Amino acid sequence: MNFNAYLNKETKAANLAVFRVLFGLMMFFSTLRFLSYGWVDKLYIQPKLFFSYYGFEWIRPLGVYTYALFIICLISSFLIAIGYKYRYSIIIFFLCFTYIELMDKTTYLNHYYFVSCLSFLMIFLPANGRFSLDAYLDNSINQEYIPKWNVDGIKVMLFIVYFYAGLAKLNSDWLVDAMPLKIWLPSNYDLPILGNLLQKEWVHYAFSWGGALYDLMIPFLLLYKPTRWFGFFLVVVFHLLTSILFPIGVFPFVMIVSALIFFDSSFHEKLIAKTSKLLKLKPLDNITAKQKTTSKIPLFIIGLFLLIQLLLPWRYLLYKNELFWTEEGYRFSWRVMLMEKAGYAQFKVVDKTSGKSFLINNNDFLTSFQEKQMSTQPDFILQYAHYLADHFSKNGKKDIAVYVESYVALNGRLSQPYVDPNVDLAKEKDSFAPKKWILSFNDEIKGL
Repeated sequence: MNFNAYLNKETKAANLAVFRVLFGLMMFFSTLRFLSYGWVDKLYIQPKLFFSYYGFEWIRPLGVYTYALFIICLISSFLIAIGYKYRYSIIIFFLCFTYIELMDKTTYLNHYYFVSCLSFLMIFLPANGRFSLDAYLDNSINQEYIPKWNVDGIKVMLFIVYFYAGLAKLNSDWLVDAMPLKIWLPSNYDLPILGNLLQKEWVHYAFSWGGALYDLMIPFLLLYKPTRWFGFFLVVVFHLLTSILFPIGVFPFVMIVSALIFFDSSFHEKLIAKTSKLLKLKPLDNITAKQKTTSKIPLFIIGLFLLIQLLLPWRYLLYKNELFWTEEGYRFSWRVMLMEKAGYAQFKVVDKTSGKSFLINNNDFLTSFQEKQMSTQPDFILQYAHYLADHFSKNGKKDIAVYVESYVALNGRLSQPYVDPNVDLAKEKDSFAPKKWILSFNDEIKGL
């Protein structure tokens, strides 16, 4: 089948409609959970310093108005679920959610990035074509069929997330040493039934190898119709178990409902019919048989975006040093829960004019969570050093140097010196170039 023939293929709009509803509901409850736990104040208002992403330093928390961003996300996610003013709602949600994600990289999680990716894709998809308030208010929007690539774009995104997460696990720490699961799993000793089992070494290896095989195989199992229900069963079991063992919020449930996109249109039509009956919604007449659009712009944008997602995780090959040690090219690459790092960082500020120096108590400037993240990630360390230099320069000291004595332990190894203590970090500039002031890793992790 050639490319033009594929572009002319259609599928029922029900798949995308169900995905929209479930995505909106997941985001609504996730945002509500974030607000109810008081995390907005704890993470985005109380801290004195926020660690920005390189190139996005202009994105900062808005003080008490940061709450407005979350409330807008809450409202827009609900509007996405019911399909009201969908195009505006999904654009607003994407902008607000991504702004929140970029405010402070201390809170970076793969699933936040995943939500931003999905919401960006959905801007260009007619997800309100079925089972939406928009369609009930304007029957011309109500579409029975949409181009097949509209649904396949979401499938490709999910395929990338799973398969790349599996490839990332093909390393010696994960497969040979069962790290870091050998550290994490025993901490769940208080779980009924599972608690004692999780202390056994063979279970650590079973989880490590099983996790890698799951990520690599699950997209294929979901794509192939005869194995789809089995694949979905594995998705449910895997993510429910993940939610029990690790505190990662609603992400497991987002992945469970997202997997439904792989099912046939008849499955989604039944879901819509049963939900309509439950909510006592009257079916609409005069469903438009085909979506009337000739624009190839959405297809081009989605195709380009997915190509970037395919290539971006491989940027780590541009750096010669150990990825887990330097973390250069680590983020935004679907490397999920691969390492346990603990660090210590003692900063020294030197007034080069007088020659006087003093040590920094990190608690004076950072929250405990920020200090934990900073002590093991080089771009955090550099940004904090610049913050200290600026802070003390404003207090009358004109020529400031900042040095750090740091040690990091990776995946159960003994701690090793991390940053060259003789380098004045105040003079180092952040960039995508390799950070030469990171000391060499005294070990080897084989694999991807």
